[in-house]
Amino acid sequence: MNNMWEEKDNKLCRTFEFGNFIEAFGFMSQVAIIAEKMEHHPNWSNVYNKVVIELTTHDAGNVITDKDRNLAAAIDKLN
Repeated sequence: MNNMWEEKDNKLCRTFEFGNFIEAFGFMSQVAIIAEKMEHHPNWSNVYNKVVIELTTHDAGNVITDKDRNLAAAIDKLN
């Protein structure tokens, strides 16, 4: 599991690992609420207890911006 955000291919990337699917899905629900309030939505995937999140700002040309860093910081507060 990646414990920190990594800059890769113009994206902030991080993998979160949980005890089971329900915990992972609950985390995704919390992130969804924050992302909607910030009007900035992640690219993500979930397989069982792992959630992979990639953040990039599409309307800035698919680069990392303060929107991504701010959403990453808000996500970090959940975990």
